[in-house]
Amino acid sequence: MADMSLTKNQMPTQDPKIRAKNFDEVALGYTEEIALAEAARCLDCKNMPCVTGCPVNIHIPAFINKVKQGDFEGAYEIISESSSLPAVCGRVCPQESQCEAKCIRGIKGEAVGIGRLERFVADWHNEHNTKPAVKPQSNGHKVAVVGSGPAGLTCAGDLAKKGYEVTVFEALHLAGGVLVYGIPEFRLPKKIVEKEVNTLKELGVKIETNIIIGKTLTVDELFDMGFESVFIGSGAGLPRFMGIEGESLKGVYSANEFLTRSNLMKAYREDSQTPIMRAKKVAVVGGGNVAMDAARTALRLGAEKVYIVYRRSLAELPARKEEVHHAMEEGIEFLLLNNPVKILGYNNPDNPRDEKNGFVTGMECVKMELGEPDESGRRSPVEIKDSNYTLDVDCVIMSIGTSPNPLIKDTTDGLEVNKRGGIVVEEETGLTSRKGVFAGGDAVTGAATVILAMGAGKNAAKAIDEYIRG
Repeated sequence: MADMSLTKNQMPTQDPKIRAKNFDEVALGYTEEIALAEAARCLDCKNMPCVTGCPVNIHIPAFINKVKQGDFEGAYEIISESSSLPAVCGRVCPQESQCEAKCIRGIKGEAVGIGRLERFVADWHNEHNTKPAVKPQSNGHKVAVVGSGPAGLTCAGDLAKKGYEVTVFEALHLAGGVLVYGIPEFRLPKKIVEKEVNTLKELGVKIETNIIIGKTLTVDELFDMGFESVFIGSGAGLPRFMGIEGESLKGVYSANEFLTRSNLMKAYREDSQTPIMRAKKVAVVGGGNVAMDAARTALRLGAEKVYIVYRRSLAELPARKEEVHHAMEEGIEFLLLNNPVKILGYNNPDNPRDEKNGFVTGMECVKMELGEPDESGRRSPVEIKDSNYTLDVDCVIMSIGTSPNPLIKDTTDGLEVNKRGGIVVEEETGLTSRKGVFAGGDAVTGAATVILAMGAGKNAAKAIDEYIRG
């Protein structure tokens, strides 16, 4: 008999006042008792609407049913049939707008905590299972994967399970892509990513780091090396700026650079050799998950005041509600319906004529109001005349989106891209305009979610298998 409670079992978390000063994981995870109670809320629907909301089609009722029975390893086996990164997905995927949005329990109450249960199952497996994954017998075919982010790792894992000899080429010194350079430790501990990557290695996936495709090697050279197909999952790491005055001042970061310094290079540690600005008053421009990550990281680096500056209202804020809630709990101030028009600063005191190396002293903003909907359906923000004011900050972090790096496009003949720099592909297969080359994730769509990138990697792996087998 299902538990008909209308609310989810709450996720235990660190106290906001304590966690705002450390980089330990905020959400502490379900205990076995809480997981069993939450699993009991699942109605085990025959038509399984939740599965249709999952980009990688995890058999959600089946794994939750195993949790009900206390068979946590069995639940993990069901999840891992569809997902190569269950411990990651359980932490960072926007379940509330995907699988949980389709949950029948959400009609008259809160949906089942599918993501929280997935995280519990994956963590239980990682803690209790000591057996390495079994490497499948090789089928003799070789595939190259460019990028070790969620799209690349998923594609590599699915192909490895089919017996392909897969080599992943990563530009950075550590595998994981955005999972290691973009998402902070307090949301996704790097030991979790390392564990997921090691599981893929046990399946036979080779990972070559410090290799930039388009510079160290080209796509053409990968084919010359005997790879029969190439999957491009190189992400969208090229930051965007607003083009306003003052963006060249010291103290202005892209969110990508700021988070990479902190997450990948561990600049928050006292013994780190990577410099990062420990500002007193920080403005983060943008309203997505990356903006929340940057703001909460700045707070943990010692900022006394952190602002989210966003040109629309709270209703249009694209970040996950959970991340917004955590940011507000930690004391981050949201300046909604505000937009920067100029970053203020003074010149280098050692060289007053050096205009490019001045320091941020503030940011001029204007008030906004919502007008008519734009192409996406969101109401367009309109500037309120004569509403200019100065925000007192000494650091500005731009988090207004990213674009795919043009390096691969510029070095690969016959690869069609759109006006935003995304690789053009067949939607269902990820096939590009170049024979044998597939692509997926942010390299195609621009910055999106981890689970959507995983779905693209999964679809491409299936298509690559069919392509190679003829």
